Amino acid sequence: MKKTFIFLSLLVVLKSDAQPTNEWQNLFDGKSLSGWKQIAGNASYKAEDGSIVGMAVAASPNSFLATEKEYGDFVLELEVKIDDTASNSGVQLRSHFSDTANKGKGKVYGYQFELDPSARMWTGGIYDEGRRDWLYPLSLHAEAQTLFKTGQFNKIKVECIGHEIKTWVNDVPCAYMVDTMDSKGFIALQVHSIGDNAKLAGEKIYFRNIRIKTNNIKPTAFPKGIYVLNNIPDYLCEYEKQDGWKLLFDGISNKGWIGAYKNTFPEKGWQVKDGLLTVLSSEGKEGANGGDIVTTGEYSEFDLSFDFKLTPGANSGVKYFVTLTEHNEGSAIGLEYQVLDDEAHPDARLGRDGDRTLASLYDLIPAKKQARFVHPIGAWNTGRIIVYTNNHVEHYLNGIKVLEYERGSQSFRDLVAISKYVIWKNFGESPKGRILLQDHGNEVSYRSIKIKELK
Repeated sequence: MKKTFIFLSLLVVLKSDAQPTNEWQNLFDGKSLSGWKQIAGNASYKAEDGSIVGMAVAASPNSFLATEKEYGDFVLELEVKIDDTASNSGVQLRSHFSDTANKGKGKVYGYQFELDPSARMWTGGIYDEGRRDWLYPLSLHAEAQTLFKTGQFNKIKVECIGHEIKTWVNDVPCAYMVDTMDSKGFIALQVHSIGDNAKLAGEKIYFRNIRIKTNNIKPTAFPKGIYVLNNIPDYLCEYEKQDGWKLLFDGISNKGWIGAYKNTFPEKGWQVKDGLLTVLSSEGKEGANGGDIVTTGEYSEFDLSFDFKLTPGANSGVKYFVTLTEHNEGSAIGLEYQVLDDEAHPDARLGRDGDRTLASLYDLIPAKKQARFVHPIGAWNTGRIIVYTNNHVEHYLNGIKVLEYERGSQSFRDLVAISKYVIWKNFGESPKGRILLQDHGNEVSYRSIKIKELK
């Protein structure tokens, strides 16, 4: 009997070890703020009816209630309710606090899961609080913009594993970002500043059922077709590869590119160095140095993404549907995503209604952009061009759609008729063409040039 009892006890222990208990940890006990501390702002936080309730106050900067612990890789789940579309909030991830910033008032900085019930509807996007501004505005995944419901609790999920951050709202995938800025930090609940607007004082944000998993976590699969904001230069993550993305520039060679109207890559005027593809300066003389370069492949329907960095006063462009049939002098002809220093280059003040400014469809349609979404000269910007199978075309700048049009439509042809392109028959309507990087005589660098062919 004694031996049988010992054997059965051993089986119980082994079974217990083989089947670990639930690995989720509650970050909120439902009745107190134990494990949390307020580190910035004057908004009030209290535990009430099973929720952490944050309440806005006037004349306060953004307020944050942060975990006392820091977290690296984790899956975070919680429920959030916002009653008013005028409110704004967020959940900080892998974040930090500087107690000397803002003249000693302190500053929180780091990744933020955006909570945005306004008409913009960017809940589920990723913001960089106190540092880089918007990283993944939810305009990059427009289908997810209607998921958050005002006036009721919504399920929020964030997955931070290695360099990848993914978000969900009410169990639907939203944002996917690859970034190397932070590997760990605290989690915090934000009450956004309302400035001096006393009418918004007393607005409340509710957080409940906050839990985290840090052990034995594995990436959750995302469905195909979601754009990845990848901030690692010249690199595709496994999801992007499986989703059909390919690099047009590998970061180390000129493979896949030749000079326009040439059979080889230019011997001068272009440089591949330190992961950058750079057109060198020739004092503003268009095509006088190396000339334009084009892809060896041709494309019809595609999603094209590229990073670019301007030097002061620089001019360049990314052209598409380039056929090289015109044999014109100067830059080869094609639909052009304008790359330009709007403040210092005179071309920005030519054309009609700003249709030669940054991100515009050159000489045809001006880009509608806010200054806050244009990164300064010397910093990296991300351009994006989508050509759908129905000939609908969109231009993006740093995640924001700045224009759209229908290639080959009557309205498009009417614009061509009053542009510099009127002399070329059926301009911009070729069924396929090359991608071109323009040599306009100024130094401009490109990287992370990637394309996905659409079907």
